[in-house]
Amino acid sequence: MTDDEFAHLHVRDLPGVFAARRLGRELAAGLALEQQDQVRVATALSEICRSTVTAGQTAVIAFGADQASLVVTVTVDGEPPKDGMVAATRLMDTVQARGKLIRMTKRRPPHTAPDKRVLREQLAALVPESSLEELRRQNQDLIAALDDVTQQKEQLLLLNAELQETNRGVMALYSELSDELEQTNRGVVALYRELDEKSEELRLASESKNRFWANVSHELRTPLNSILGLTRLLADPEGGLGPEQLYQVDLIRNSTGTLLTLVNDLLDVAKAESGQLVIEPAEVSLPALLAALRGLVRPMAEDKPVTVVVSADGVPATILTDEMALTAILRNLLSNAIKYTDSGEVRLSVGTFPGRIEIQVSDTGTGIPAGQLERVFEEFYQVPGAKRGGTGLGLPYARRLAGLLDGELTLTSEAGRGTTAVLSLPHGTPSVGTVVIADDDAAFRRVLTAMLTGIADRLIETADGGEALAAVTATSADLILADLQMPGVDGKTLLDRLPAGLPAIVITGHDEPAPPRAAALLRKDELTRERLAFTIRRVIRGTR
Repeated sequence: MTDDEFAHLHVRDLPGVFAARRLGRELAAGLALEQQDQVRVATALSEICRSTVTAGQTAVIAFGADQASLVVTVTVDGEPPKDGMVAATRLMDTVQARGKLIRMTKRRPPHTAPDKRVLREQLAALVPESSLEELRRQNQDLIAALDDVTQQKEQLLLLNAELQETNRGVMALYSELSDELEQTNRGVVALYRELDEKSEELRLASESKNRFWANVSHELRTPLNSILGLTRLLADPEGGLGPEQLYQVDLIRNSTGTLLTLVNDLLDVAKAESGQLVIEPAEVSLPALLAALRGLVRPMAEDKPVTVVVSADGVPATILTDEMALTAILRNLLSNAIKYTDSGEVRLSVGTFPGRIEIQVSDTGTGIPAGQLERVFEEFYQVPGAKRGGTGLGLPYARRLAGLLDGELTLTSEAGRGTTAVLSLPHGTPSVGTVVIADDDAAFRRVLTAMLTGIADRLIETADGGEALAAVTATSADLILADLQMPGVDGKTLLDRLPAGLPAIVITGHDEPAPPRAAALLRKDELTRERLAFTIRRVIRGTR
């Protein structure tokens, strides 16, 4: 017997089974196992031995322990009994069979150190009792187990009652929250409905305002131009008017000119807000535009000690933009600078940067307080105390035009030290990787191919939406140009099936609005290389 073994037992009959059960329970108790684990060890040994004896075999049991577990080995003189093994497996932590040897373990409580000598003496002193005594002990174990089961059942019933009460509370709270949520949702829906109605009212009001401005402007222009013409006739030296009369005619002419300027500004702003301004992109000669602008603004400063410099130093030869819109923006910025500069200099200069140019208009005028820099872009707003005339529509109109040119207009200023306006515009030919063309007209596809030379790195021509989708799936496309009317898969279906991040430009010969998925719409009968390049540049910049 080794130091880790406490007793041996030969089991040949039923009394031996009872003895094995008792020794297993006592060993478990001596190793400080819990009551239920003591019963499990005793029952596992009982089942193994009972199965062995029933099969007419003999079992030799060694009771022992290691550092972590109770260890019982059973050696049978035949094949280990399967039914006993199954029962023992459910009761012990591990049950291993190697040939005729069965090894079973049960974990010991940690931090326990039994006296091995005393435990060995206790097991050796045990004498197998009668079958009736062992049966009595088994009945006591079963009664104790039933008591535990009854207590657990009562605890489960109590927990179940508490859980039901909790569930009732949760259901009541859920019902209350559901009612509140439903009421909140109804309020949110009503609020959104009201917001939609207000938005529609605002849209209609804005359209009405634009129509009013446009109609009134058109109606006022004709009589105002007539009044100006009449004042010029009356001011003719041969008209026979006296000095006082000429002075009064001059007042009428100046007031009429101011009113006509206001009318023109109103009409321009109305067109910009209603989307009636059409951009006509072209390769514009920037030096020639600046030269014409120089001649337009110099008369504005003839009666003031202000030097107006429109510098063409370092400007690019051409820029892809709308000439009329760019001229209107720069004329507005220069006229504002001259208006608010009593003496000093107004200078326009151009800087070229990768992918853009900056046109800067600076002055030495009154400047704008820091808190007013954004407000001057509001319609009809003028800086308090700066009584220089005007309508307060020039800068808002200029910023809208800058947006239509895919540019940005910003101001920096310091009160009493002047203002600098910077117009930043994209510059250069746009560049795009792979472009898929979807159009059933082969001749028009060739037209697009010619226009895209120098813009697209790779072109893929397709005759309908199905071929275009296949091309997009097979390649890494960067842009798609699609007609709307095509056989098979048409343009609208194609747009709906495109990947979300792929920009699409519709080029159609029909007069219809752009689908929601399209980034832009171009008319075939109005298409030019410049218009196509301008649109591609805007779309590509918008996706980055």
